[in-house]
Amino acid sequence: MTLFLHLSTVLLIGASLGFFGGLFGIGGGIIAVPLFALGFGMDQALAQGTALVLMVPNLLLGWWRYHQRHPMPWQAICAIALSGTLTTWLIARVATQLDPQLLRWIFSGFLALLALRLLVSAKQQACQQERRLNLRVLPLVGLVGGSSMGLLGIGGGLLAGPLLSGWLGQRQTTAQGLSLALVAPSSVVALATYAQNQRVDWTLGLPMALGGLLTVSAGVTLAHRLPERPMRISFALLVLAAALWLIIGPQLMV
Repeated sequence: MTLFLHLSTVLLIGASLGFFGGLFGIGGGIIAVPLFALGFGMDQALAQGTALVLMVPNLLLGWWRYHQRHPMPWQAICAIALSGTLTTWLIARVATQLDPQLLRWIFSGFLALLALRLLVSAKQQACQQERRLNLRVLPLVGLVGGSSMGLLGIGGGLLAGPLLSGWLGQRQTTAQGLSLALVAPSSVVALATYAQNQRVDWTLGLPMALGGLLTVSAGVTLAHRLPERPMRISFALLVLAAALWLIIGPQLMV
């Protein structure tokens, strides 16, 4: 009975993370990493690697669902995916060797700064019209997103999304679709690198990944029915809550 309860709990958590990952195009890692670090007592690198087990299938499925609704040119997909994947591989090799506490502070600071930036951009870009996509700068977006993906195990879409929607003037759903095209293959490479360095808990990650697969499509569907500006604000608040939880949580548990 204890094993059944544990498995049910893990599947439920995975399903919740998968739904929010599909809704915001983030793969669930933004919530999973603090959960693993604080709720399960993992060091930061192990938490990031285990979160990637959940994220990989969610990101692949989420990208496919977005691509079905908003087909994108393969030139754009390849440009952002190839640069992001190569950068992820290079940076992840360094991240797995960093001090876990330093990595946690970098992760927390990244989330906090990003949340503030998203809250500001949500007001500034509310009435922005979509512009023609500039393919020549997509490798640069991939470089930025891949650096975050390799270092933090998340963040490729969190950085690429605002760049695509703000700097390149794309709609939120288009930006999320291209972000997923970047982070889906990058997450596979990052997971392989973290696993090679024994920074993955497969017994926890795999059941959560299964739960996430059951709900990620529902999150994507809901994302296309909600107004864009409230989605941006909700996303920013979610990021900020995760950052505060990771910073304050260890102090409360002492």
